[in-house]
Amino acid sequence: MARITVYLSGSIAAYKGIEVVRGLQKAGHEVRVVMTTAATKLVGPATLNALTKYPVLTDLWNDQSQPIPHIELADWTELTLVVPASADLLAKMANGIADDAASTTLLATAAPKMVAPAMNRQMWAAPATQRNLAQLAEDGVTIIEPVTGRLAEGYSGHGRLPEPDEIVTRVQEFLSQRGQLAGKRVVVTAGGTREPLDPVRYIGNRSSGKMGIAIARAAAQAGAQVTLITGQVSVSLPQDANIHPVSALTTEEMLAAVQEAFVSADALIMAAAVADYRPVKVAEQKVKKGHDHELRTLELTETVDILRTIASAKRTDQLVVGFAAETEKLLDHAQEKLASKHADMIVANSVAGVTGAFGRDDDQVTILQKGKDPEKWPRLSKTAVAQRLVARLAEQLK
Repeated sequence: MARITVYLSGSIAAYKGIEVVRGLQKAGHEVRVVMTTAATKLVGPATLNALTKYPVLTDLWNDQSQPIPHIELADWTELTLVVPASADLLAKMANGIADDAASTTLLATAAPKMVAPAMNRQMWAAPATQRNLAQLAEDGVTIIEPVTGRLAEGYSGHGRLPEPDEIVTRVQEFLSQRGQLAGKRVVVTAGGTREPLDPVRYIGNRSSGKMGIAIARAAAQAGAQVTLITGQVSVSLPQDANIHPVSALTTEEMLAAVQEAFVSADALIMAAAVADYRPVKVAEQKVKKGHDHELRTLELTETVDILRTIASAKRTDQLVVGFAAETEKLLDHAQEKLASKHADMIVANSVAGVTGAFGRDDDQVTILQKGKDPEKWPRLSKTAVAQRLVARLAEQLK
C-alpha cells in the first residue's frame, strides 16, 4: 500500500475528489490532502480533514505542526494525484511556478505524479493547455485524460472528469507496476533513423519518438534499468537516473548500439521507426542544385533488419518486442512480421491518415503473439499503452 497525496484544485468537479480519497482509502492506501484556495470555495477542508485524519494543507503559513509543512509532505509522499487538475494548476506544474501551497508542494515532490484534468471543453482544447500537457508528459507525469460527457455549463463536451472508481483503478494499475521489473535490464529504441544523402540531406521518416520514450519511462517506473537508444526524435529525452540515453542516428549505428546493450539485457522493445533503405552512394559534399544530377535519381539498397538480426540470435531467457507501423492491411503485415522476424511479440499500429500514430499523443494498438489471437487494445494515450505493454512484458519475464 502507498502513501498518496491528493491535490484538489478549483474545478467544479472537486466534489468527486472526495470520492477518490475514499476509494483510495478503501483500497488500503494512506491519504493526505492539499487544496488550492479555489478548491476550498467548492469543497470544505474540514470534510477531507475528517476523512483522512490529517490536516489539509491549504496555506504555507497556517500549519504550525511542522516547521516546513510542504517539504515534510513532499518527503512523505510516495505518489501524487491531482484530481481534479484545473488548467491553472496544470500550467503551474508545467512551468515550475510555485506561488501557493499546492504548487510549491508539487514542485518539491520527487514522487511519481498523476493528473486527472477537468475543465470546459474550450479550455481543454486551448493551445496553451495542450502545450502544458505535452510538457507534463515529457516530464514523466501520467495524465488521466478527461472523457466526453455533460459539463457544468449544461452541454456535452470533452473535459469531464472520469468517474472516481475509474480514477482509483488507474492509480491501482500504476502502483501495481512498481517493482515489477526490479533487477531487470531493458533496451528500448525510439524515434526514426536517418540515412544521409550528403552532409546536409537525408532520408528519414515522421516518427516523433513519443511511444519509445513513453515505454522507457514506464519501464524505469517499474524498476528496470533502461538503455534508451534514440534516432531522430522531436520531444525531450527523459531525465531519469534509471534511463541511460544513447544516440544512434543511422540504422547501422542503431544496430551496433542495440547489439552492445542487449548482451546484458533481459528484453528489447524496438519502437524505433527504422529506415528500410539507404543510398548506395553518399556524396562527400553538399550536392548543389543545378550543378549536377546526383540526387535526381537515387540508387537505394536495403538496410540491415535490426529486429530480425537481434531476435534470431537472442537467448532463451531474453524477450524481443517489435512494432509494425503500417498504412494498410495492418494485421496481415503484422502477422507476417511476427512469423518472419522471430520476435516474441509484435505491437501493430496504423500510421495512416490523421489518426495515425506518428506525432500523436495517443495510439490504438493490437498485440500479436505466436499461437494467440490478436488482442486489440482501445485507443489510449501513449503513456497508457506503454504502461500496459510494460506490465505484459513483466508477466512474460517471470
